[in-house]
Amino acid sequence: MTHAPWPAPYSPQPLDATVTIPASKSLTNRYLVLAALADGECRLRAPLQSRDSDLMVGALRALGAVIREVPGTGSVPDLVVTPIPAGSPVDAVVDCGLAGTVMRFVPPLAALLKGPVTFDGDTAARVRPMAPIVAALQGLGVRVAGAEGGFMPFTVHGTGTVEGGHVAIDAGASSQFVSAILLVAARFSQGLHLEHTGESVPSVDHISMTVEVLRSLGVEVDDSTPKHWIVQPGPIAAFDVELEQDLSNAGPFLAAALATRGTVRIPNWPARTTQVGAKWREILPQFGATVTLEDGVLTVTGGPDILGVDIADTSELAPSTAALCALASTPSRLRGIAHLRGHETDRLAALVAEINALGGNAVETGDGLIITPAPLHGGLFRSYEDHRMATAGAIIGLAVPGVEVEDITTTNKTMPAFPRMWAAMVAQTAAAG
Repeated sequence: MTHAPWPAPYSPQPLDATVTIPASKSLTNRYLVLAALADGECRLRAPLQSRDSDLMVGALRALGAVIREVPGTGSVPDLVVTPIPAGSPVDAVVDCGLAGTVMRFVPPLAALLKGPVTFDGDTAARVRPMAPIVAALQGLGVRVAGAEGGFMPFTVHGTGTVEGGHVAIDAGASSQFVSAILLVAARFSQGLHLEHTGESVPSVDHISMTVEVLRSLGVEVDDSTPKHWIVQPGPIAAFDVELEQDLSNAGPFLAAALATRGTVRIPNWPARTTQVGAKWREILPQFGATVTLEDGVLTVTGGPDILGVDIADTSELAPSTAALCALASTPSRLRGIAHLRGHETDRLAALVAEINALGGNAVETGDGLIITPAPLHGGLFRSYEDHRMATAGAIIGLAVPGVEVEDITTTNKTMPAFPRMWAAMVAQTAAAG
């Protein structure tokens, strides 16, 4: 299906807006997996409603979890989850779409059931790396059929139990490979000793999130030795949790303050969080912004100029960060993000192509990008079926008239209301003016 290009709203005046962000995709999908394995009924309050979370709900229902929508106190229904009975018989096909959390987190869970579960997804999902998950399951004695070249489609043939023990993988392509095994490891008969054999793991903040969520539910995890995680066997406690808003998805809205030299406020910002999006409080001041957190409201005000930066390990925040670099007055370098080549698209190549198509000057390095100031002009900013590419185009469009985003509906992946929210943010300023 082709979609008409989305004219990105242009704001010639500084923004002055307050924006509330939907729940975290990373937390929603982790809690959904754990709810399917918990020792009782669980409730997720104000969870994310998006394509990725819908795909996770569909996957877990296919495996035998009962998931009901019930009225909540927020603007979206809560989810009540009845766990999958241990060792349940199953014969299912799981549609992963383009959701990394589904394609990586659900196969280890399927290994605990009895029967075949086939995993497939969008065309673009068939080129996302899966070999470490397949290798980990095979190393744990689970039969996996297919996975030619380490990609979907493949079928996990569970026997009802996984013994566990020591397994070594190279998770250099994605932290999700580590999180995927850790999430279910407490249900292995002997627990798990997971060892990462590569140099470093990207997005370690996401692994820390997984470990902290597990510990909050009574799972014993020892991560005191670098590149090793030891999980003791035992129950996963039932829970009732309210989901934090998605701080990564807050990024484009915060970046909008810098792009327009204005102010954007986001209420209910957590004082302490495991989300990688917490880094915005460190990243944005380097661009020259003023950032404050008072009474739970994060306020970002852009400076007179966007300053170039030299930043490492921005992970999924990199597309929004790169958009600001393209608008900066001095050169920037983004380092430690080589793994973005295996995300929804090759984000490094995509960012270079689209920034340069608008007159920018971006080049790839071995592990990131160098972006040098250049006059930008309007034009089509392609989205590559990638939600974070689409929002990067929206950021540039605030400061550059005539930018069109190829397919804004890709934001359905984690924030279906993005086009409406973005327009409303700009409209708040217009109304105030």
